Amino acid sequence: MTSTRRQFLKHASAASLITGLGARASWASDMATVGKMKITTLSDGHLNLPADFIFAPMPQDQLAPIFSEFNVGSGPLTPECNITMLQDGERTILFDVGSGPGWQDSSGLLIDALDTAGVAVDDVTHVVFTHCHPDHLWGVLDDFDDTLFSEAQYMMGRAEWDYWWNPETVDTIEAARTTMAVGAKRRMEVIEDSITFFDDGEEILPGVAARATYGHTPGHMGFELRSGSESVMVVGDAIGNHHVAFAAPTLLSGSDQDRETAAKTRIWLLDQMATDKTRLIGYHLPGGGMGHVERKGDAYRFVPEGA
Repeated sequence: MTSTRRQFLKHASAASLITGLGARASWASDMATVGKMKITTLSDGHLNLPADFIFAPMPQDQLAPIFSEFNVGSGPLTPECNITMLQDGERTILFDVGSGPGWQDSSGLLIDALDTAGVAVDDVTHVVFTHCHPDHLWGVLDDFDDTLFSEAQYMMGRAEWDYWWNPETVDTIEAARTTMAVGAKRRMEVIEDSITFFDDGEEILPGVAARATYGHTPGHMGFELRSGSESVMVVGDAIGNHHVAFAAPTLLSGSDQDRETAAKTRIWLLDQMATDKTRLIGYHLPGGGMGHVERKGDAYRFVPEGA
């Protein structure tokens, strides 16, 4: 597998720089080839999350040294949103589609990133979802609530679809996530007639195998992109950050819907990728999201591509 890094910045607002609010930038970063597959990460921007959204269930005494090592402050977290694009000469596949116009002002930049990469929305042949949280699914609709990728075939794990489609979910999900459930169902209704389902272990497209990574959501899926002995693992939110998730993977994260299952998934996934030296792309990992896992004592560390 060969890897390169090419980063483009555009749409940086001079006004936002002057006011200190930060620039909204879109970029596409050519990251790797696996066989004949070209793998690129596209930025949908970043999120603004209260720290307690992730850290509330965790023992503060265990967090303190990790925060110090990674310079994690007490303010909001601003994780990147990295969308994986696979091109093989016949297909252009997106893994998730970002948040679109209806979630946070700092995200929803996928169309700009595609433009930067020279890809039109009608060039996208397949959209494959890891899960149905807003920053992964909501970008499926445009400003007029029409499907953005009108030429694409949509694909989702059967368990994930069934959970969010269930009319009881909006009443049984924790109150803070009710908006997520309502928003997911509304978007799923629009793509219902063009969705294909798959299960764990299936090769859903040439060189793309589904891997169950449950816990963050009930049907969360990762994807192994493979050609011969070369592979990259798209992990979605199964590994949600570059600090605590690696340094203390057993700690339960407030961002996960089934925290116990998510921790078990995180532990075996990190162990497997460290053992097999598999590259990964994490949706919220820094620097475009691609890198590899190294063991560090009883824990792990994320090494960004090119570091």
